[in-house]
Amino acid sequence: MTTAMKPATSYMRIDADGGAHLQGTRCPACLAVFLGQRETCGRCGARHGMEGLRLADRGHLYNYTIVYRSYPGVKVPFISAIVDLDGGGTVKGNLLDIEPDPARLKFGMPVQMVFRPAEVASSESAGHLAHFFIPGERTDG
Repeated sequence: MTTAMKPATSYMRIDADGGAHLQGTRCPACLAVFLGQRETCGRCGARHGMEGLRLADRGHLYNYTIVYRSYPGVKVPFISAIVDLDGGGTVKGNLLDIEPDPARLKFGMPVQMVFRPAEVASSESAGHLAHFFIPGERTDG
């Protein structure tokens, strides 16, 4: 019998079948999308009616840093990425399955969100599920 994985963040949801996604909020007034639950819009200041939504699992690399030094137990080097998700929202997460070499990374490159055990990033995170990104296929033709 396996123990159920726990979400590594407050904005991750794990379905009964084990499928995971990130939860966000959309402002009905200006349509801005934010990661996690919000009661007030950070863009237009609307105070009520924020709508919960499931965030997309695809996006494009907005920015990144290759990290060579980190806390004990964190595997280095790794790519810390900022991704603009399709449909709105910006998320930070590690970019996996690609060499941490600036020649291999392109701003705007498509990425796919995946969920893996958190010990991929830190040996201290056993039992938790985390979101990561991997290079994705081009969807713009």
